[in-house]
Amino acid sequence: MSKYSVVVIGTSWGGLEALGTLVRGLPADFAIPIVAVQHRGRDSRPLLASLLQQVTKLSVCEAEDKDPLEPGRVLLAPPDYHLLIDDAHITLDMDALVKYSRPSIDVTFISAADTYGARTIGIVLTGANDDGAVGLRRIADRGGVSIVEHPPSATSPVMPAAALRAVPQATVLPLAEIPRALVKLANGAPPRRRT
Repeated sequence: MSKYSVVVIGTSWGGLEALGTLVRGLPADFAIPIVAVQHRGRDSRPLLASLLQQVTKLSVCEAEDKDPLEPGRVLLAPPDYHLLIDDAHITLDMDALVKYSRPSIDVTFISAADTYGARTIGIVLTGANDDGAVGLRRIADRGGVSIVEHPPSATSPVMPAAALRAVPQATVLPLAEIPRALVKLANGAPPRRRT
């Protein structure tokens, strides 16, 4: 059993390709539940889960209120809802937009950090704004693991660069190396520290 309770991932511009690369690299028996927040318009069609399901053996679905967090499963924040994590379950709400976004990466990351503390792994991928930076800072402050996609190699470097400014000690990795790092963390390896 992993010492981590959840992996939370935030992405925006270029996120479909980034999420696809990440989940493709994880084994079907990956032991940590995954929650992913991708910025999408409120009227976007529910294709993200089916597109990701084509490239992974993990179970991918859009989160519904009160869904449990389970190993081997990727829960996606649905359009126009904030996704919060509370006591191993998902809560969806329609509070005000945060930085013009609902779902908000910061909202999900903060709720994960407040629920699981050091048992949280937060990952910020490609994106064109600074959503996720505050939430990743909260994860780091609670003793969790912070991973940021290498900004120069991201489709849009703005979001990972903002996250890195907020959490300078975060582990910075090219996208293709993040799945391997997650597997090592799930198997008990200590987090890689930035030097």
